[in-house]
Amino acid sequence: MNKKKWLTAILIIGVLAIAFFWGGNYQKSPNKVASNSVESRVVESANTASNQNVDVEPTTSSDAKTTEIAPTATPDETAKPVETVKPTEEVTPTETAATEVEKPTATPKSDTQAQPTATPKAAKTSVPETKATAKPVTKPDSKVATTETKQEPKKDKFLTDPVPSGKPKPVEWQDATVDKKKQLTATLSVSAATILDNMDIFNKDKVEVLPADGIIYKAQKVTFYEGESVFDVLLREMKKNKIHMEFSMTPIYNSNYIEGINNLYEFDAGELSGWMYKVNGWFPNYGSSRYVLKDGDVVEWVYTCDLGRDVGGYVATGGAQK
Repeated sequence: MNKKKWLTAILIIGVLAIAFFWGGNYQKSPNKVASNSVESRVVESANTASNQNVDVEPTTSSDAKTTEIAPTATPDETAKPVETVKPTEEVTPTETAATEVEKPTATPKSDTQAQPTATPKAAKTSVPETKATAKPVTKPDSKVATTETKQEPKKDKFLTDPVPSGKPKPVEWQDATVDKKKQLTATLSVSAATILDNMDIFNKDKVEVLPADGIIYKAQKVTFYEGESVFDVLLREMKKNKIHMEFSMTPIYNSNYIEGINNLYEFDAGELSGWMYKVNGWFPNYGSSRYVLKDGDVVEWVYTCDLGRDVGGYVATGGAQK
């Protein structure tokens, strides 16, 4: 009896032990085991995704894993997926997710490429407008230039500017006709009085030949023949009164140039000094050999120390002293 009691006790203890171990190892249903394994996998994938700073939806991974586990599998077979599933396999959806997330970042390239660079075409269309507007502007300029060149006074072959209206035009001494049968009268004078106001720049070696009042030839009436020039009258009167005079022909102006009278030469009173002439108060813009006198003309030869400014003949300095 005692042996039976011990056997029954041992049997009960063995059944309880078997039930304990059996129920503790696998008392849950396969679906619960699958869900637990899936949850563990989701947690692992979430941890890996959080480490990579990428949001992963758990639903996709749970669906994928539930399809892999069958509810009719034995406990041994159900335990295998839990052991064989590695977290590295779950990383793949995170990687794909990362790549999928990175793809939108690359899409702005299309935005940068699709910049409205075609707008300069409008500028091209505006360019012809500026060209069209520029043409009428250039044409008047060219016309103005042509009119200006046309309006410019033309010089003669001896570089003489047009003579002002009402003043006698030059006559070439080669073409002049002198009629000695017709005697006319004119008034002639020669003065170097301007030097007295510029003694500081006057040549000291010429002080002896400078008259005290600067008058070399007092104003007086002289006779001349019809057709003679201012130069002809001056030359004859200087010889007649034994007054020194030096001159030279200047072919470019077709006239004789008066270099000195009474030993007073150009540049004796500065680099702007020299002899000039005027007729009836006007300084001709051509040489004295080309000015044909008329009866009653008043001829004055004056010495300038400032290119005609001090005697009122600055406008005619281009050839008035000739």
